[in-house]
Amino acid sequence: MRTVKEQEIAALAPNANAAANGRKIWSGGGFVSLKRSEDDTFYMGECKGSGKNNYIVSADYIDEAHPVFRCTCPSRQFPCKHSLALLYGIAAKQEFALTEIPQDILDKREKKEAREARKQSGEKKPATEKSMKAAKAAKTKKIKKQLEGLGLLRQLTEGLMKSGLASMGSVSLKTYRDLAKQLGDYYLPGPLVYLNRLILEMEACQKDQAPCHYENAVEILKKLRALEKKAEGYLQDKLDHDSPEADDDELYEELGGIWKLEQLNELGLKREQARLVQLSFQVIFDAARKEYIDKGYWMDLDRGRIVHTCNYRPVKALKYVKEEDSCFGLLRIPLLTYYPGTEDQRVRWESAAYEEIPKAVYKEIMEKAYGDLPTAMKAVKNELKNTLSQGYCPVLISYKELGMVEIEGRPEGGSDEKADGNVSGHGVCALRDHGGNRIKLENMEGMDDTVSIIPLLTDSSLYREGVLFGLAYYDSADRQMGIHPCSIIKEDGICRLLY
Repeated sequence: MRTVKEQEIAALAPNANAAANGRKIWSGGGFVSLKRSEDDTFYMGECKGSGKNNYIVSADYIDEAHPVFRCTCPSRQFPCKHSLALLYGIAAKQEFALTEIPQDILDKREKKEAREARKQSGEKKPATEKSMKAAKAAKTKKIKKQLEGLGLLRQLTEGLMKSGLASMGSVSLKTYRDLAKQLGDYYLPGPLVYLNRLILEMEACQKDQAPCHYENAVEILKKLRALEKKAEGYLQDKLDHDSPEADDDELYEELGGIWKLEQLNELGLKREQARLVQLSFQVIFDAARKEYIDKGYWMDLDRGRIVHTCNYRPVKALKYVKEEDSCFGLLRIPLLTYYPGTEDQRVRWESAAYEEIPKAVYKEIMEKAYGDLPTAMKAVKNELKNTLSQGYCPVLISYKELGMVEIEGRPEGGSDEKADGNVSGHGVCALRDHGGNRIKLENMEGMDDTVSIIPLLTDSSLYREGVLFGLAYYDSADRQMGIHPCSIIKEDGICRLLY
């Protein structure tokens, strides 16, 4: 009988509720019968439900990397709670009676194998010269339309800069909202997000007149101007060289281009047999995009670099987009695909095997960390110099002490004050490296509070001789660098401050 881990079930579930409901069905004795094939590739169950007839649930493992789940229930979730309940039964090593694989399943397998064979052989309708010319002409037309949209955007930003952002509290937002609608017609969803963020700051400023909205608007406007200038040169160069096809330039995605896995693999942005361990996980709501973003940070063990995954869930489609969750195992990925970029690359994969994390891996992660703050912050600052950066950079830093510092004002990098996790009272949470350099640990705006958790850690060993994973950023108010802490890595495990 096959082995299914609960971590795998959680990864397959469309959301946490579906997994919980599946577990409830299984533990509540919802199955009337359980059967499996002798070759262990097919599992089937008859499950009680709210309908008149019992539901027939099955899991087909003819393709180990991509199991197929089927259920006669009317749910749109995939896999549904009944399929997840069946998996919990397999994970619990419940006894399944042997049965023959139904003929309709064998027929579906045959059709799938035929499709895969055609795909592997590359059998597809050859493109004619006429269709290739038409496709190229369409891409060229799209680029010209994008350049028109960038021209409109330039007029708006120049006008805003001339009138001054100080007038944000009284300016009419109708013009900006109208342009936001137009940008959708110019194939510019990327700049549209920045414009929406600017509008949101303007709206907030008109409500409370807080200076922070003005400061945020300045930063957004700088990014919008930089994107408009870089994008114009990038698109014009593609027209001049008659090469409208997608390439590995980061601006393609910044403008709103959506990469297909096949495109990235064809560009050579891939690696076989990768190992990943998740360092942190968070869910962010982006009001400008009107989407929830499930973001995971991972250590790419073989490359020694931090990468991230993003799962975008539009508000309008929350029911139909699978929600990601934390991963507490070691992932072995047959083919890992990278997005264009230098630091903090986004990655994707189609299938992965989950394993328990050996203790040696934790030590391996710790060895990848920066040994001192000056070196780490130099690398972070180089990344933040890019105007289009997200404003923070993931960093792994080795520390000697971690905790509260009771001093006047902010830590300035001296070595005379002591950081101690057991200190109570007023102070600043800080990290001290082995050279005596300090940096403040502070929550970034819009992020969940993790700093307040640090003084509450019951394991005193976490305050000494470890590695901190966090998001480094520049605090314009204090004019110094800071780190939003996410997790602490020791030789025996990872202590997550969030999820």
